[in-house]
Amino acid sequence: MNKVSIDGRSLTIKSIVNIARNNYPVSICEDAKERVNKAQMYVKKLVDANKVVYGITTGFGKFSDVHIGKDDTEALQRNLIISHACGMGEPLSIETVRAIMAMRVNALAKGNSGIRLSTMQTLVDMINKNVVPIIYEKGSLGASGDLAPLSMMVLVMIGLGEAYYNGERMSGLDAMKKAGITPIVLTSKEGLSLINGTQVMTAISALCLYDSVNVLKSADISSSLSMEALQGIIDAFDSKVHEVRGHSGQIKTALNMKKLVEGSGLITKQGELRVQDAYSLRCISQVHGASRDSIEYVYSVVEREINAATDNPLIFPDEDEVISAGNFHGQPIALVMDFLAIALAELANISERRLERLVNHQLNDLPAFLSPNGGLHSGFMIVQYAAASMVSENKVLAHPASVDSITSSANQEDHVSMGTTAARKCRWVLDNVQKVIALETFTASQAIGFRDSSKLGKCTSKVYARIREEIKFIEEDVVMYDKMAMFDKWIKDAVLVEVVETELGESLQ
Repeated sequence: MNKVSIDGRSLTIKSIVNIARNNYPVSICEDAKERVNKAQMYVKKLVDANKVVYGITTGFGKFSDVHIGKDDTEALQRNLIISHACGMGEPLSIETVRAIMAMRVNALAKGNSGIRLSTMQTLVDMINKNVVPIIYEKGSLGASGDLAPLSMMVLVMIGLGEAYYNGERMSGLDAMKKAGITPIVLTSKEGLSLINGTQVMTAISALCLYDSVNVLKSADISSSLSMEALQGIIDAFDSKVHEVRGHSGQIKTALNMKKLVEGSGLITKQGELRVQDAYSLRCISQVHGASRDSIEYVYSVVEREINAATDNPLIFPDEDEVISAGNFHGQPIALVMDFLAIALAELANISERRLERLVNHQLNDLPAFLSPNGGLHSGFMIVQYAAASMVSENKVLAHPASVDSITSSANQEDHVSMGTTAARKCRWVLDNVQKVIALETFTASQAIGFRDSSKLGKCTSKVYARIREEIKFIEEDVVMYDKMAMFDKWIKDAVLVEVVETELGESLQ
């Protein structure tokens, strides 16, 4: 199996996905080991000299003015973890926690945290031997980093808390024993080094972003099916139109759409059936394209954060400095995940409008609600209801979390990011978007059943054939939810994206 070498500088979202979902093992590169050892020796020198340094020989937060003696440094770090492990709610998914652990190793590998290499290796061993701490999803303010959830990760490292071992939930100590990993005793700054960072919000964001790229491609595919079902006008996707505006995402979307319907006998030219399409068809490039540009920007911010030192204080052994600052503040992630939630919500917004055009006989030349025998049968009437409910829910969820702040630690920490809330909320929006795109795809495939499917484009014909392998044209009312769930899984697994890209021999933009 491929292994991901962690160096603190070059971890990618794709690598995170491989670690989180495909169980790629990880290792620490030799250069990183040298940096880690140098910083740890520097911390030891500070402790031996009884220097007053925040988080090393002092308390935390409002207790930063309380000096802690050398003999109490181990107790200080242990107490930090057990007192800060205040997560609540449902556990984060196993894949999310694996991503968190890998990102934390990567941040520590930069050599600015002062942790022992052996402590880092314990975390690496947990990843490689499938010990996954139970981390509850709620409890982080996003500054000072993700203290509460990351403390729950460290509980297992010291033989407390709960964990999954090979997917089975048990006590943290039992999980470590079964995996043959010895729990650690934290020493100077190590507890703080492990929990003072943005890895929870960033891990959620990275996985969400990876899936956002695929749902965007799926949105192009679903809209191409709707275009053919509604005999949409291709002229709106002419490259000249998009080049004179100049937005990259818009240009790429138009190119995707033309590739998807290439060779179609169902697509029309302006003036053949109508002069213009409604916006939900005519403006696909502009709406999907804007989301495409937004995702690209968010991608760059999240990958930068993956490889960032977000500890406090930061250790600079070559400069003989320890600097207490605020890299743990999650504002960069908070803002872009709010941005991403809005960009994703709009994909569902316009998708539901296309779905409405498919089922509303007043807006097309198809049977009402796509039922061959409407009245006795309701057809796809309530499929649109379900889509509308999730689009409306997203309008609530798209309200930004980052505009909020709440004071903590006796007003020492008086502005927080709510970045983890923004990331969790965006993940919820994404799930709704995947479902709405799924419902459009399902509905469009039914609508195409009233056309001559032999006239479909090169790619859409392959997509339609794949759909018909699983679900036949619906002649009369059937139980729908299981079919809707199948399409939802297909969108999440990028099944139809794979069909298209195999046919094209290249990736969609």
